[in-house]
Amino acid sequence: MYLSPDFVVIGSGIAGLRAAIALAPVGRVLILTKAEPTESNTGYAQGGIAVALGEDDSPDLHAADTISAGDGLCDEAAVRVLVEQGPPYVQELVDWGTRFDRESDGGLSRGREAAHSVRRVLHAGDATGREIARVLWTRVSQLKSVETANHALVTELLVEHERCIGVRFYDQLGFPRDAIAKATLLATGGAGQVFRHTTNPRVATGDGVALGFHAGARVADLEFVQFHPTALNVPGAPRFLISEALRGDGGRLINSHGQPFMTRYHPDGDLAPRDVVARSIMREMETTGGLVFLSLCHLDADYVTRRFPTIADMCRQVGLDLARDPIPVSPAAHYVMGGVDTDQWGRTSLPGLFAAGEVACTGVHGANRLASNSLLEGLVFGARAAIAMQQTAAAAALGPDRRFAERVPGDEPRVATDHRSLTTTEVRDLMWKSVGLFRTREGMEDAVAKLEASYAAHRDALANARADDGDAWKQFSLVTVARLIARAALRRFESRGAHYRADFPAHDDLHWKAHVVDSLTL
Repeated sequence: MYLSPDFVVIGSGIAGLRAAIALAPVGRVLILTKAEPTESNTGYAQGGIAVALGEDDSPDLHAADTISAGDGLCDEAAVRVLVEQGPPYVQELVDWGTRFDRESDGGLSRGREAAHSVRRVLHAGDATGREIARVLWTRVSQLKSVETANHALVTELLVEHERCIGVRFYDQLGFPRDAIAKATLLATGGAGQVFRHTTNPRVATGDGVALGFHAGARVADLEFVQFHPTALNVPGAPRFLISEALRGDGGRLINSHGQPFMTRYHPDGDLAPRDVVARSIMREMETTGGLVFLSLCHLDADYVTRRFPTIADMCRQVGLDLARDPIPVSPAAHYVMGGVDTDQWGRTSLPGLFAAGEVACTGVHGANRLASNSLLEGLVFGARAAIAMQQTAAAAALGPDRRFAERVPGDEPRVATDHRSLTTTEVRDLMWKSVGLFRTREGMEDAVAKLEASYAAHRDALANARADDGDAWKQFSLVTVARLIARAALRRFESRGAHYRADFPAHDDLHWKAHVVDSLTL
């Protein structure tokens, strides 16, 4: 059955919803969601949204912090778009009724997180993403030109004459649907489920990256995966995110002897960049042979539980008092800086296809995302993609306007001869062990070989599976993205930001201050 919306939006997080709101006045919009419409990474974003609204702040200062955290790989033009257009788009959220926390004088309360030079993070308790999603869904639900298909299984981007013309999906009853549209937006979020330990929801399996890649779109910077330093580390409990905002408000990391340790690893201590804190925690655990904890017992207990009610409740469910007990924490996969390569308007290298939010690589985050820039990116670039999707000129594809890393002799992976299909658990364990916080050539070569073989096996299996087999498609997406991440990490012969190689521990700006890209034609 054919559907004919003007625009298709795949995903229901902040980027997709903001795009749908902008598209609704000019055409019919179809939003495809993988699960329930409110199930997205946006709803799990605790800390807040970074924006230069304070009197002691400015877009220039926000840009400087973003670029510093990005460790030499930020696209500075894209960063300028983010920090300069962020304030009006966030003010729009305020005007629409977003309940950000306020000070006693009525002004917006601003928190501080790692690598920010001033307090600029707006928050709604410790459930900022959920609050923003509530406001956006309220507006979307009132738009008669927007239709939502929940529990949709998107299996393919439709390409005709080297242009994306829509999508193929199966509805929640299992019926096939082709949606033909003027423009299609990938807003599918991240891929944290590629790793054994992650803060991401179960739907974050990298589907958008896999869809874009298989349709012929270019992907970039996938080696840069941010591991959040502080996820709850209690056996049998979910790896629940313990927001960086707790350290911004004075929380301290301590080792199993009760000693603060971060200043031994970085002068900024507990508020060092995320990649530094994550690796430092793992090193401290190895050195002491014990766990690492986040302690807030020196802070006012009433303030802690009032400021962080969601985290306090989660800790209570596993028998811990957030305000009084040391909370065991360790790193977990949190955010992918890379994705489907786009320009500042969300255009990909495939005409007719756009991407925004975590699935996209705008170059804003470089090698390491500045805390709380993710919601801002989804908001700003979701709106901008919608503008571009309406324009005739949007048919033009993103050109090779960045400096891309060339392949070098010897960087081609060996491929296992047995096409054995890895299970989801095996993929996640392999990625955590060999393409996690600490990487080596030997480990990544082994991972790439196994993933190349599994990719081929999954591709063959899909040819014989039921077309609407959701589990088979999910596994194929997971293996596809794991393979792309591992291949990119193996190619980068240096350490930078979230990509750390024990065999190449230093920067190499001469050869590697560039973007690693991949596509079906490379």
